[in-house]
Amino acid sequence: MRKKVRAIAFYLPQFHPVPENDAWWGPGFTEWTNTAKAKPLFRGHYQPHVPADLGFYDLRLPEARVAQAAMAREYGIEGFCYYHYWFGGKRILERPFEEVLESGKPDFPFCLCWANETWTGVWHGLEKQILIEQTYPEGEDLRQHIEYLVRAFCDPRYMKIEGKPIFLVYRPLDIPILQKFVGDLRRAAEKAGLSGVHLVGVVTPRNWQPDSSGFDASARPLLSRRNWVSLRHPVKWLRHRYRKLSGKPIIRDYRTVLPELLPPRVPGITEYPCVFPNWDNTPRCGSNGIVLHGSTPELFRLHLRQALDLTDGVPPEGNLLFIKSWNEWAEGNHLEPDLRYGRAYLEVLHEELIGAGA
Repeated sequence: MRKKVRAIAFYLPQFHPVPENDAWWGPGFTEWTNTAKAKPLFRGHYQPHVPADLGFYDLRLPEARVAQAAMAREYGIEGFCYYHYWFGGKRILERPFEEVLESGKPDFPFCLCWANETWTGVWHGLEKQILIEQTYPEGEDLRQHIEYLVRAFCDPRYMKIEGKPIFLVYRPLDIPILQKFVGDLRRAAEKAGLSGVHLVGVVTPRNWQPDSSGFDASARPLLSRRNWVSLRHPVKWLRHRYRKLSGKPIIRDYRTVLPELLPPRVPGITEYPCVFPNWDNTPRCGSNGIVLHGSTPELFRLHLRQALDLTDGVPPEGNLLFIKSWNEWAEGNHLEPDLRYGRAYLEVLHEELIGAGA
């Protein structure tokens, strides 16, 4: 039996209306808007994904958040990693996490990932349309951001390694004041009585040395369009006519790309594996999207086992496994039950984690 593995699922808060999305995409827009209107774009394309047990929930409702946490706990997930948006003092989609923080409910562990990326219309063919720009002002804005983060770090539910709160930064190398941000954040955490901060970079170059940027580790899912294009395995029945598919999404076969989805261990670098139940962002992006075609719960089991192999020999407290994601429905990567598979992905996850000593 492997040592205990701490499974953490990324959590998207975009399941409630906000004024910004109303202005950009129309009144009442949420992640469900794109999810529900999705259509198959090629033969055998599984769309739309329709939620089952939890339904089309609204994250303004505490009952929805409690139900999500109860389900995640039942299947061996230790905590959620909430996406956190901070655009030069402006926050967006903050309500679900703020209410979790203020209410103390659900009593379920969590950490934060600063999704520090400019929002554009690129996936909709509007590359130059900036919806909200990610900026990095110093001074008062930096102080307020760090103060906000440390307040969350001090919550007893916040996930830690050796007393250090786990904090992910989506694109650390995009931050021009990275050294100051890291230094000020660590000092503020220590001043608040914490042991420091365990910093994890997400979108980083291959063989990135985290300590060169003041970080402790990386968790590098295959996220960029360029990375998906580089995968060598189009769906078998498309191989001979793939060049004719202009106006179609990038399509890769889940089974055959499994060996490429997890980077190998690099000596001297702490990199946490990140697994995908599936990936299909065509509900959001249409023909500009990317599809991992043919995912099933049993293929996900193989993917999990590959990831768990990478955790062998890691001390239990730092033995993290990230899952992308709990609920990114419009990107096709979700553990929450849908009408086709029900709880089968969750059941596979639970079985493999139990085998890993979770």
